[in-house]
Amino acid sequence: MTSIDLTGRKALVTGGAQGLGEGMARALADAGASVMIADISDSGADVAASLGDAHGFTKLDVTDDANWASAIEATVAQLGGLDILVNNAGIEITSLLTEVEAADIRKMLDVNILGTTLGIKNGLRAMRPDGAAGQGGSIINIASVAATIAFPGIAVYSATKSAVDRLTRVAAMESGKLGYGVRVNCIYPGLVPTAMGAGLASDVAELGLFESPEAAVGAVIELTPGGRLGQVDDMADAVVFLASDAAKFITGIGLPVDGGMGM
Repeated sequence: MTSIDLTGRKALVTGGAQGLGEGMARALADAGASVMIADISDSGADVAASLGDAHGFTKLDVTDDANWASAIEATVAQLGGLDILVNNAGIEITSLLTEVEAADIRKMLDVNILGTTLGIKNGLRAMRPDGAAGQGGSIINIASVAATIAFPGIAVYSATKSAVDRLTRVAAMESGKLGYGVRVNCIYPGLVPTAMGAGLASDVAELGLFESPEAAVGAVIELTPGGRLGQVDDMADAVVFLASDAAKFITGIGLPVDGGMGM
């Protein structure tokens, strides 16, 4: 999205080593922001290096509060501030409700809900007037079209992404009421053919919900007025927009980026 200028902004993107997170980090950098890639995988360092010297990498387990504090501290120290936080890190484990494992439920709750909550917590603390960055900013949480539709095989994932939506709205209200100067929004990505998206198609076919992964993808497209799957840049453009001054009076929303699938 070359029409938006984020020059001088400092961004932290979780799950930035691959997939949607990498695409969002690259789009923010292309718009002029300095970006800290935060990921549990060391491959995030390679992504940061490919962006150039103005960017960085920090190891982050989003389920660990102390780790979050360290990542924020590293971002402010290396980039010189923090204006944009993208809570993208998430996991999806496909299962029929009759077969779901408690351990898998806990993993999704920990990463998708706890991880996002801790991100909001530490982001607000850093961006509010008395924080380490102290200039306000924008927090963008990544929910999913799964929060708005009933797609088989992903009940717990859908529930966690619905929670991300509610967290977003309450965080926006608290930030506004307390004068933090931080806008908080989320986006609902549609199905994107990343490793996670392709894995979901294979998984629901294996569960017998669709005849094949191709049939699962076809079903998604059939439900989508836009007539195609989403692309990484579709989601990245929405993040750049919400991070920018073009969205300066937008807070507390869930923005569907799903080709109309969740309407």
